[in-house]
Amino acid sequence: MSGGVDSSVAAGLLIKEGYEVYGISMRLWRYCPQRTNAEDPLERAQAVANQLGIRLEIIDYEDVFYEQVVGSYLNDLKQGLTPNPCLVCNRSIKWGELLEHVQGEGADYLASGHYARLERDTEGQVRLYKGLDTQKDQSYVLSVLSQAQLKYAMLPLGMLHKADVKQIAEEMALPMQNSLESQDLCFLNGENQRDFLRQFVPEMLQPGLILDQNGKELGEHEGLASYTIGQRKGLRIAAPRPLYVLRKDLELNQLVVGYADELKMQALLAVKANWITEQIPQSEKQYQVKIRYRAKPVGAKIRLVNNDRFVVQFEKGLRDITPGQRAVVYDGDLCLGSGEIKSSLSLADDL
Repeated sequence: MSGGVDSSVAAGLLIKEGYEVYGISMRLWRYCPQRTNAEDPLERAQAVANQLGIRLEIIDYEDVFYEQVVGSYLNDLKQGLTPNPCLVCNRSIKWGELLEHVQGEGADYLASGHYARLERDTEGQVRLYKGLDTQKDQSYVLSVLSQAQLKYAMLPLGMLHKADVKQIAEEMALPMQNSLESQDLCFLNGENQRDFLRQFVPEMLQPGLILDQNGKELGEHEGLASYTIGQRKGLRIAAPRPLYVLRKDLELNQLVVGYADELKMQALLAVKANWITEQIPQSEKQYQVKIRYRAKPVGAKIRLVNNDRFVVQFEKGLRDITPGQRAVVYDGDLCLGSGEIKSSLSLADDL
């Protein structure tokens, strides 16, 4: 329970369905360069638990969160990647450390307020589907979970729209008036990201040259960690056509930019593959792939290289393929699994 509307309503719905429910909250590491009197989300979680009449357990995961999530994020930045810390948190903290804890306490399931659906078949296999609310669907960030983890998961909001959840919260008289939507980089705690990077990875904020594809100098960047593939804003270069980030050269500390049509690539290589069930992609079939959490699914074919790697060949050239993000594979609403984007490819050649 985060203190937000989604996890709070999820708890309330399970109580109504007759489950014996107790809340659990995690105290996570947050960047607080200037200790403020900002509202503690755990206080909101306690207020919700009191309203629902359930006990709330608070576990201190500050150290493990910093090591596994923040540490992984910083390490990926140093490698020139654009990571999504939510994926690491879901796999290693929420359905890793926390799941192990609640199992030790005798809990049958670990429920959350994610907008996604789970279906269990007669053989005990669990399948992950998109949430009914396409604007809130969070199957993307759950695509890294294993079958063993999903077997203990419950997602009560999967068949609801956000508007329905807010209405239920009002009907339950939950103290939600000040609750905010969750943030991609929750550990920044609303602070300036550049200040955070300056403190923890100052070497990634060293200025360097901005070049075009031919090596012509166009300007100076403010540190490679401040940019991602496909970015347009913040380049501060006068040009007859908009320029976009094409790639980063870590060795030379250079940023290479070009036009929108130069961003389009035909394929990508993904590593660290995670297939949720035994149903893995077939090379002759068309699937839908998301290359970022907020990206629209696009048609593609999947070719497995080995158990760890696969190639995605898109129906049409696709821009903004970003190393460090996740390529998530769907068969309709069914999420088959995902892999971390290693690189973009002009063609799906043998690797």
